[in-house]
Amino acid sequence: MTDNRLTARGLTLAYEDRIVVDGLDLEIPDGQVTVIVGPNACGKSTVLRALGRLLKPRRGAVLLDGTELSRIPSKKIAQAVGLLPQTPVAPEGITVADLVSRGRQPHQRWWRQWSGDDEKAVTEAMERTGTSGLADRLVDELSGGQRQRVWIAMALAQDTDLLLLDEPTTYLDIAHQVEVLNVVRQLNRERGRTVVAVLHDLNQAARYADHLVAMKAGRIVAQGSPGDVVTADLVREVFGLASVVVPDPVTGDPLVVPGAPWQPGGEGDEAGLADRQGDEAGPGDSQGDEAGPADELTTARP
Repeated sequence: MTDNRLTARGLTLAYEDRIVVDGLDLEIPDGQVTVIVGPNACGKSTVLRALGRLLKPRRGAVLLDGTELSRIPSKKIAQAVGLLPQTPVAPEGITVADLVSRGRQPHQRWWRQWSGDDEKAVTEAMERTGTSGLADRLVDELSGGQRQRVWIAMALAQDTDLLLLDEPTTYLDIAHQVEVLNVVRQLNRERGRTVVAVLHDLNQAARYADHLVAMKAGRIVAQGSPGDVVTADLVREVFGLASVVVPDPVTGDPLVVPGAPWQPGGEGDEAGLADRQGDEAGPGDSQGDEAGPADELTTARP
């Protein structure tokens, strides 16, 4: 039996009659930052939704502490697993402070409502994400980047041991992308939080991940440390892209430098183009996830 808290066994995921992921096994290492990467429509966000019980498996199971998620009360899950979905929806007219405070709902009891611990968690989450100055603003009035940081603050305020983040850097400029990923890394290093994130930027994934999972067409192609996973062969196989992988001059992590722009008739272009066309036509993240149930505020509300 595995010692890791969050695992998937024989996971098959589908939207209606369309299989997106079939027979996937995945183990999330405790106390590490795991990043899932892959081309559009490969199923990475679909897997994350299943890990957070936003999507019920067609076959197989997701296990938390050895128990199937379907057998665990929603509130219990929300106390252990925080989730920032890809396209969260805020209630109309809600302020930033109120939205971030909703991250504390799983910790409320009928005999104990708002406490000093709740206030501290919300304040710290807003400070970490640079959203304290937005506290009284309506979420509807914010820019895309500001809203994304507010949602991340709510996920941090939930203060769970496991944190699932689906493209947390969406809408953010490069400075805020680095800031958010540094916050995530800090939570992992200082507080031992287990993090699972979906990222599109392979170089950011290689820099921040302890454990990297590369997916294509609903299956895991490779997983392990970034140094072992990120190679020119892997980039070609998964993304259909010629590249050179060199050491990052700052961190020493793998850094992917794309090759020359694709030109019709170039050597190996036929296979690369076929791979990309196949990925676009297949099931998965941007297409499949939009076809699934709408994302709500948190992983599992009672």
